[in-house]
Parts: sequence; C-alpha cells; structure tokens
Amino acid sequence: MKKMKVALIGSGMISNIYLQNLKSYNAIELVGCSDIIPERSKAKAEKHGIRQMTNEEIFNDPEIELVVNTTYPLAHYEVSKQALEAGKHVYCEKMTTETIEQANELMALAESKGLFIGGAPDTFLDGSTQLARQIIESGIVGKPVMVDAMLSRSYHHERNYTGSEKRFAFHRHGGIIFDMGSYYLTEMVFLLGAIKRVSGFAQIRDADRTYMNPKCPMFGQQMLVESWNNATGSLEFESGVLGHLTITSEGGSTANRFVIYCTDGKIDLGDPNNYENVVKVYNKKGDESIIHTPFAFNSDNHRAIGILDAVYAIKNGRKPRCNAELNRHVLEAALGICESGQTGSVYNMTTTCEQPQPLKPGYTEYPELVFDL
Repeated sequence: MKKMKVALIGSGMISNIYLQNLKSYNAIELVGCSDIIPERSKAKAEKHGIRQMTNEEIFNDPEIELVVNTTYPLAHYEVSKQALEAGKHVYCEKMTTETIEQANELMALAESKGLFIGGAPDTFLDGSTQLARQIIESGIVGKPVMVDAMLSRSYHHERNYTGSEKRFAFHRHGGIIFDMGSYYLTEMVFLLGAIKRVSGFAQIRDADRTYMNPKCPMFGQQMLVESWNNATGSLEFESGVLGHLTITSEGGSTANRFVIYCTDGKIDLGDPNNYENVVKVYNKKGDESIIHTPFAFNSDNHRAIGILDAVYAIKNGRKPRCNAELNRHVLEAALGICESGQTGSVYNMTTTCEQPQPLKPGYTEYPELVFDL
C-alpha cells in the first residue's frame, strides 16, 4: 500500500510521542511539523528528522493528505477547519471542538469534501479494553448493569511550573473533565454503547490561584482558572446500563478506577489513560482472575495508533474507529454534566454514535496487521 503523507501542527508537550510513533508505522510517511512558536517546531523537526514547516506550507502541500492537530484546545476548531478547507483529512487531539455546533460544522464540511475527521483518545484500542469488550460480548460475566469510573489528580503543582506546561488545563474548555474525562467517557461508549442522558455537578475551585514559583515568568500572576476542575456525573446508556464518573484535578493525590459491574461478576480495567495489557475479572464469589490480552498492543505508549487505524480505514473504505461521531458524543456528555450542574436538570443527549468495531484478537509486533482488515 502506498504510504500516506502526514504532517503535524502543534509541536507542544504531547507531540513527541505522536511524532515518534507516526515515524514507526509502515503505512505512514511523516513529512513535517509546525508550531505557533517556531523554536518548538524546529527542535521537534531536528529531533525526529523531519521538516520544520509553517501551517501554510502544510496546507498548501498537495502531497500531504492528513493533518494531525495537537494544538492547544482553544485552537482545535480553527486549525481543523483550515486543514479541511485545504482538502486534508484531520485527526485532532481531544476534545476536538469546544461546542456541539462547531463539531457539527466540521463534520458537515468534511462530508462535503469527502474527507475524514476524527480524533483522540485512541487508548480504547489497547489490549485490555479490547479484551474487556470480548468478555462482555461473550456473556461469561453476565450482562453489564453499572460502570463506575473515578480519577483524582492534583493540578495544584502547575502553579510551580517555570514555563507553560499544560497551562491549557486552566483555560476555557481545558479542565480535567475535558482533558482527562474524554478517556473515561470514550472507553464507556466503546464498551457499553451510546449515552442517553446525564446529570451531575461541576465546580471551578480555587479560581483565584496564582503562580508561586519565583522562576516562573508568570510568578505572582493569576492562573486564570476558567474551566470546571471538579465534577461528578451520572449517566444512563441507551442499553439501560447506568454509570457514574467522578473526576477532579483538585485532589491531593492521584487515584483512578474503572470497573464494570455485571450480573455474574465484574471487570476491573485499570486506567483508561494508559495502554494496558491485562484485565482483572471477578466472579460472583469475588474470585479474581487476571487475563492477559490476546490483542496486539501491550502497555507501551501507542498514542497515534488511532491515526494508523484511520489511514487503513480511508484506504479500505471502512469507518475509522476514532471518528467524529464518537468525538462529538463524548464531548456532549461532558458538556451535559456541566450544564446539568448549572441548571439542576437532567440533560438529554441530542447526539448518538455507533460503538466502534472491536479489533480481532491476534498478538503481533506489527500493528498494521490488526488494522489492515
């Protein structure tokens, strides 16, 4: 198969693992990268042996077919729109837009041009989540009735940073329910199907915090905490399964949980932000079994594997797993939890999506063999 030429826009913190992995895929030719701060894209280009480019050079290069958008969240919509208008497929970091209206606009634009648009997270393509889907569909632990997910992190240390690392987490639409909640919500949808309605509470805690490190260029300035950083939500899935999500960046320590309770046992999936390779399954008595995955991906960091899947999907005429309908649905669920907290009412979802197709079992060192189906 002819390689698809790909370029990356946004050479910040997350771009390193994207560039590293994109270079390793046989189906992709990584051409170059750009950034609003040229020094950053220059450093990444030199590190990975690719071209330093401007956005305009990427958009105007007729050989580049797909743009990876790893800019900061508030730039996702505009950069993705420019890429689509230039005739490029787009894969965007989460969340892909700020609003449902923006998502609808980009999806319509992509459809009108015959282009793919989708994005992260792709961690649900890991071995443990794929194995969990197989376990659920086999019925060996009965039918799912409840999912319980929780993440606690401390972003207070951000005030001690000396640079601009992850400042987006405090800006509009960058809070933890968007930054990290997307992993948990996407995994829920992949395993349990679309969400029917949500309710919840969301807060902005410690909004007037300041940078405390004297070495930080922003020392003494306000951090401009504009996004929800403490939230809890209840979910009802179209299948009738109920769920709960608690997520905070204000906790004093890190903790996470993702458990699916079924009629004949439960499935413990660990951290949806990682690429795990084992699943813990418990029967009615509470006996534990640790099952190692028969799927292709182990616990390495495979960020960008969703792009590889999209490349094969485009070439083979099937639907990519990390698609825009899934992104939009997850975004609406997060926004709905926050809106419910403001209005005091249950939020009825206006979007739906298909469950992405699971991978076929088969452990291999070559992920292309899994996606070339």
